[in-house]
Amino acid sequence: MTTEAEELAIDPAAGRPDSESARPDDRIDDERHDRENRLKPEYVRTVREALAADDRTTVYALVEPLHPADIADLLELLEPAERNHLAAAITDLMSGEVIAELNDYVREDMMEALDADTVAAIAEQLETDDAVQLLEDLDGPERQAVLDALDPEDRHPIESALAYPEETAGRLMNREFVAVPVHLTVGDLIDFLREQRDLPDEFYEVFVVDAAHHPVGTCQLSAILRTPRAVPLAEVMKRDQTLIPVGMDQEEVALMFQKYALISAAVVDENGRLVGQMTVDDVLHIVSAEAQEDTMLLSGAGEGDINEPIRDSYKARVRWLLANLLTAAVASTVISNFEDVIAAMVALAVLMPIVAGIGGNAGTQTLAVTVRALATNQLTASNTWRAVRREMSIAILNGGTVAVVIGLAVSVLFGTWDGWSLVEPNTSLGAVIAMAMMANILIAGFAGVFVPLTLEKMRIDPAIASSIFVTMTTDSMGFLVFLGLAKAAGLTG
Repeated sequence: MTTEAEELAIDPAAGRPDSESARPDDRIDDERHDRENRLKPEYVRTVREALAADDRTTVYALVEPLHPADIADLLELLEPAERNHLAAAITDLMSGEVIAELNDYVREDMMEALDADTVAAIAEQLETDDAVQLLEDLDGPERQAVLDALDPEDRHPIESALAYPEETAGRLMNREFVAVPVHLTVGDLIDFLREQRDLPDEFYEVFVVDAAHHPVGTCQLSAILRTPRAVPLAEVMKRDQTLIPVGMDQEEVALMFQKYALISAAVVDENGRLVGQMTVDDVLHIVSAEAQEDTMLLSGAGEGDINEPIRDSYKARVRWLLANLLTAAVASTVISNFEDVIAAMVALAVLMPIVAGIGGNAGTQTLAVTVRALATNQLTASNTWRAVRREMSIAILNGGTVAVVIGLAVSVLFGTWDGWSLVEPNTSLGAVIAMAMMANILIAGFAGVFVPLTLEKMRIDPAIASSIFVTMTTDSMGFLVFLGLAKAAGLTG
């Protein structure tokens, strides 16, 4: 925690200008804050100019109409020093909603500039799952200092959540939910909801529990409102419910919500007791994060966040580039064994990248389909061979089509010409590249399926390293098949 805390301290009265000066007509008009015009380059430039001039009144007037998510986006667009100045100028607008919407790296940088009491004040504004996300990125001593500054009532659920592994339901679940005993009537429930002050701001259904706090059903709010007061909850509630164990991985949680079209679901501990809930808005964040993560892992680009520190991005990317260097050496070794063939017919050197490139693209297509199928549980042990047959059938069709096209084109282009007239097509070279293309696309289809499946069996995320092995296979085997066939056919130019 740095001494910048005083500047960034959240004070509800500190950043609010006088009402008469809050919206100077010569600097801002209502249209600037229309949703379609928010965060346009000219708007961001105006904010930056006001920050540079230390004109906090104008800064506040520019930012105040924005939605919390837009304020978070604005902070992410600014340089770190500008973010600190903006936060100091709009202190009462820096609500928990804004903090929750911030990019992880930006939020972590800003939290490090605040003292423990200020971070604790922000955490107390947030729902438990958002507060956990805020604190989990802090270093151990800083996190403990913030926890010590929290009220005991707020501290306990956060500490409980932090005790679960990252990216599990226990870490991500919301501990604010409504649960009532099964013996109530609809009228009792309505009275309870009206009289109870300590309820979540938003909830979609009421969980019904037994004496041991085990969930036995759920009541949707729509059903409660349409049912007479005297009807017991046991007759209204839906007994068939989806329960999420606290240790379930977030990807599996997202798949359950997608598969069963859930709005919310109960989270239970090892003893089957209700301890929290997951809601669809939490799952949307999970789906988005996992999709981005898999995309970045396939490309070897690390987390792919433009706010990620340069050093972290470098370490994430360079190791895969070095791995690619080794796999490229394998392909080069294959080529070196056919120097005499290439020297005898230079056209082979021209055509080699085509064989490898098309094979690589075919392998990437199959790989993308396979990794997605594994991530969504569409591909399991029960249908593996059906998926393999499907991809190989597609590879045969694609390979045959591309082989015919490239074979005819090469036969014509590398044939014997008399001016503008084709004297004799080079059918030998055309046949060789056609067979090589067919073989490499089949190999690509095979590798695109079995590489991620093998990594999955080894309990390695198939999105992490699959592309490297698939590329190595299509490159080296493409060169080997093409040059091997050319040598067998005795092509000498």
